[in-house]
Amino acid sequence: MSLNDRMTVMFIGSYVPRKCGIATFTHNLALALSTEIHGKELAKSGAVSVAAMTDRAGEYAYGPEVRIEIDQFRKEDYRNAAEILNTSRATVICLQHEYGLFAGDAGSHLFELVDRLRKPLVSTLHTVLSEPSATHREVLRRLCRRSSRVVVMADRAKSLLKSVYEAEPEKVCMIHHGVHEVEFADPEPFKERFGLAARPVILTFGLLSPNKGIETMLEAVARVVDEHPDIAYVVLGETHPAVRRESGEQYRLSLERLALKLGIHRNVLFHNRYVSEEDIREYLLAADIYATPYRGKEQITSGTLAYALASGRAVISTPYWYAQELLAGGRGRLANFDSADEFAVAIRELLRDEAAREKMRRAAYDFGKAMIWPQVARRYSEVFEQACATFRAQAVELVPAQRTRMRMSLPEVRLDHLFTLTDDTGILQHSVYMTPNRRHGYCTDDNARALIVTCMAWTLFQDEKVLPLLSTYLSFLHFAHIPEKSKFHNFMSYDRRWLDDDGSDDCQGRALWALGYLVCHAPSDSMARLATELFRSTIRCAESLGGPRSWAFVMLGLHYYLSVERADAAARDTLGGLAHRLCGRFAEYGTDDWPWCEDVVTYDNGRLPQALIIAGVELERPELVERGIDVLKWLIRVQTADEGHLTVIGNDGWMQKNGARARFAQQALEPAALIGACKAAYTASSDRKWLGEMRRCFDWYVGRNDVGRPMVDFRSRGCFDALEPGAINPNEGAESLLSWLLSLLIMHEMQSGDEIEVG
Repeated sequence: MSLNDRMTVMFIGSYVPRKCGIATFTHNLALALSTEIHGKELAKSGAVSVAAMTDRAGEYAYGPEVRIEIDQFRKEDYRNAAEILNTSRATVICLQHEYGLFAGDAGSHLFELVDRLRKPLVSTLHTVLSEPSATHREVLRRLCRRSSRVVVMADRAKSLLKSVYEAEPEKVCMIHHGVHEVEFADPEPFKERFGLAARPVILTFGLLSPNKGIETMLEAVARVVDEHPDIAYVVLGETHPAVRRESGEQYRLSLERLALKLGIHRNVLFHNRYVSEEDIREYLLAADIYATPYRGKEQITSGTLAYALASGRAVISTPYWYAQELLAGGRGRLANFDSADEFAVAIRELLRDEAAREKMRRAAYDFGKAMIWPQVARRYSEVFEQACATFRAQAVELVPAQRTRMRMSLPEVRLDHLFTLTDDTGILQHSVYMTPNRRHGYCTDDNARALIVTCMAWTLFQDEKVLPLLSTYLSFLHFAHIPEKSKFHNFMSYDRRWLDDDGSDDCQGRALWALGYLVCHAPSDSMARLATELFRSTIRCAESLGGPRSWAFVMLGLHYYLSVERADAAARDTLGGLAHRLCGRFAEYGTDDWPWCEDVVTYDNGRLPQALIIAGVELERPELVERGIDVLKWLIRVQTADEGHLTVIGNDGWMQKNGARARFAQQALEPAALIGACKAAYTASSDRKWLGEMRRCFDWYVGRNDVGRPMVDFRSRGCFDALEPGAINPNEGAESLLSWLLSLLIMHEMQSGDEIEVG
């Protein structure tokens, strides 16, 4: 089979207009394959198409070649993409792999797609670590096993794949990073465009971040400015989005201050913008020297270095792995990491010796001819053909076939009603239908729940729109805190007056649960620090709390807190003490047919076995896990209808020992608590039946309940307050909404490759 006539390629990777080096790479390779191999424009080529990994779903204006958009944070998108690819015309799939492009531990969400592929897979590796974590190593090992061919851009990467990741050597191919063809030209005519005529010009370009080592170059320029007072150092490129999100332009400003301190502020030009490829070409042609002072030795590829080399620039670089290979044979100069002196020496020598500089330029340019995109596209086409032949000839290791089963899909996570109920103070407690009811004001209970929901939404989907909400709820807890009592207020009027001296025991427990969760999952160091301070100043109240639910809430908070603060022996002792008290309460009240800790089963019941299971795992006490799972089995059993659906204990009388069980005024709080407990049971036992029980509980919200009506309002994205006989309570308050969202988020978090059977 020839690529020219029958083979079609689907690329998976980030894609333009996303501002990302891999997005540019994917676009250029797709373009080269379409135009050079097929002789067609990319937009009109049916032989080359793209599945675009996106970090902001629906916000990029992709070209028509993008047939699929995959939200990197949503597992379901990966699975849906696999189905589309398997039924598409694509004969080979080419994946651009960089850990950060995919969600999950070390980008492990990727296997939701890869493990379902039934077509040849060629994986291009943009990062190969020599000392990976266990998770990073396993992800890359697994990807290599699933790939028919693996492409790297440096020989060092080939040896690492064999020695560190146990990749099969015959699978691994080295293909240079592609570059655009540029004429070999004298820099002087191009300098005029930028107002740099007759000045020695040094260039660095790329997204700006601390690991780029710009400080070293500033120090080096300061050392040569006496000999070359008109030297110009151009730093081209905007601040990396991740750096800007975390610290704004603090890093760039620190560089500008350093240039001022060194007295070279007139010699340094910072251009804070994302640069088009045409502009990069013009700047490269204007440069006498190109510098890459990167600080990390493990960088295995660099598109900026490849472009500079192929344009015939004289290059000075630190000896990261890719630079060592690319600049060998007199194609560039190496200077040690963080050594301004060595960079300065190299700059002086190259500017003084024009003949040596021209010889280096010519060697680089000649080498770069093998890296131009048409050549790279031809090499990829050969590898694609090899991958197809291997796939046909061998039994590729695939995921074991699953029984045919209807997929139980999940609704999209939408926070519309959360935004509706939240103002600049916090989330309001109640609503009239879907309209916020200001008469009842706010409570810490709900703002604590909302903090967990928004923090979980951020962790799963990295959606920056939730960050202001998260900050609002944390601010509410901070304001509710009473330092002298080590407690929290609970109820606040709409005019921001506290209506209690201090809150209930449950309020203290829920606040500590939320703060512990934030300590573990905070999107920023500043939020983590505040959460830690509030948690530590309030945990001392735990001993004074009198109810089993409040103990359970605190135990959940301690679990998350201790996952970060492992050395806090006092917190661990507190967890042990609360677990002992809760277990003792079950022993005091429980009988063979009533394994409960009180004479009545009321609200949020699943949180108690959840706390026992989590504490048992944390403290390595299997008897706590066993007790928690036994209690959870009983709770599920007494709340399962004969028809198999969840029938929640109602708050119109609850469930009394040796008495009747209230069937109605069922509230959303209970399925959410049971889902949390089932997740803990599954994590502790690996017993897949708990996944089925999670689905049973979740389905209560979407209509598999006693009246057969959804509890979710899919217009407002809220949740109704209660299930009544033959009807629903139409109000959509905060507790119901947050219970629904927490349940939905957990289901998305736990969504696995296998379908879940529901009895």
